[in-house]
Amino acid sequence: MAKLKGIIKLEGTLDNLTFYKAKEGYLVKTKGGVSKERIQNDPAFERTRENGSEFGSSASSGKLLRTSVRNLMIRAKDNRVSSRVTQKMTQIKNFDTTSVRGQRNVATGLATPEGKATLKGLDFNNRAILSAVLFAPFTVDGATGEITIPNLTPTNDIAYPSGATHVSLSSAFLKVDFDTTDNAIEYSPTVNIPIDSTSATQTLTPAGVPTGTGNDIFVLLVEFFQEINGIQYPLKNGAYNVLNIVEVA
Repeated sequence: MAKLKGIIKLEGTLDNLTFYKAKEGYLVKTKGGVSKERIQNDPAFERTRENGSEFGSSASSGKLLRTSVRNLMIRAKDNRVSSRVTQKMTQIKNFDTTSVRGQRNVATGLATPEGKATLKGLDFNNRAILSAVLFAPFTVDGATGEITIPNLTPTNDIAYPSGATHVSLSSAFLKVDFDTTDNAIEYSPTVNIPIDSTSATQTLTPAGVPTGTGNDIFVLLVEFFQEINGIQYPLKNGAYNVLNIVEVA
């Protein structure tokens, strides 16, 4: 490491040199690290290759899940949802106790009760957590995907943001095979109600049961709107919307 002197200050990489600013001033160092070829072939890096393989598999599983719910996620997500979902998939992969190291995977991890419990409750928008927004109890029918919220009173049972006049509820029933990457989804109609003291049971029934193999995943979407002159507008571009995995089978 050397200290850079002179009136020209540089930051970045040039050829084999890296220029950077530290508390000591502007410094320069030669580019180091292990070559890609060595990591791929040296027996000393076998564990690194195994960890990399499993991380790549977990990242692909996370992308599969996000793609499966994309039509809902575009209305309720945060800017770090990709990394958070990958982290969740890595945790689930660790419940695979049968595959050899380097080949542990999400599909096998989700076959365990612990894996399913880890995925259940995932919020796609960390600015709007279901448990902090919806306080009414609800049930999920694992055969049909129907979600029932008995006697929902919006002003009492929903923590709605300032300016919201209406709330929409919808659900989806996913079938995702993290082994083959096959996936299918069925949506419920959207229930849109004013945020007032009216109490009523809300039922969200998907149009059908998705075909295929893999895990059954049930999600709930809560969206907020502001009505002006008879037209409802998404509140703050969906910043307060909730998308949550409410059950996994």
